[in-house]
Amino acid sequence: MSSWEIVNADCFDVLPETIERVSNPVIVTDPPFNIGYHYNEYRDKLPESEYWAMLGRIANMGAPSVFVHYPEGINRLSIEIGRAPVRVLAWVYPSNTARQHRDIAFYGVKPDFRRVRQPYRNQNDKRVRELQKRTGGGRLYDWIECNQVKNVSKEKTVHPCQMPLELMQKVVGILPDGITVIDPFAGSGTTTLACALAGIPSVGIEVNELYAQVAYERIEATTGVGVEYVEKSAMAHADEVVRCRAVAGTEKGEG
Repeated sequence: MSSWEIVNADCFDVLPETIERVSNPVIVTDPPFNIGYHYNEYRDKLPESEYWAMLGRIANMGAPSVFVHYPEGINRLSIEIGRAPVRVLAWVYPSNTARQHRDIAFYGVKPDFRRVRQPYRNQNDKRVRELQKRTGGGRLYDWIECNQVKNVSKEKTVHPCQMPLELMQKVVGILPDGITVIDPFAGSGTTTLACALAGIPSVGIEVNELYAQVAYERIEATTGVGVEYVEKSAMAHADEVVRCRAVAGTEKGEG
């Protein structure tokens, strides 16, 4: 089990320092989409220019980044930062909504789809079944079909726009070894949880205290890893920042 942190703070107060202090940082985030979702604290309806400047500022902080957004959003972000992603993965979610997919864009970091295996299609074909048995499955496609987290989903929390754990496990699973994942919009902590389960060091930053606490408790409950609290941080606005850090290898109830 790797180390993980949930930091309750505005990402712009702590992200530069976090990028500086961790090893081989890669930003992986599903940011607010600026479409009027009712988040606690954050206003999800900024002027367009302000919104894209905000995402561009994160993408240009000197670390490779992975952004989840609508296809138009990825195009707009690429224009904002002046470069194209090295790879794009589609997330398809069959539903009764007009939109049926989002894109996952990799900037400055190349995913390896061979790192995540999945069952071959056409399992009714004997040759495919034999291939599945022999190889354990094929490499990840350039699209992932995964249901959204609905209100009736078992993993649903109070966060209004929660990412599926299965999806984020595949996304972080195709990233290179030796990285530390940083999510500046941690929400309910799905990306940080996916990293913890995969043994990838990670830091989740969430501005809302309730969501940060939900993320922390969710990761602790799922991983069974003990924690320590650091009430004062050396980061900017230290009196407002509470960092919850997991102690790798410590079981719940110890210490």
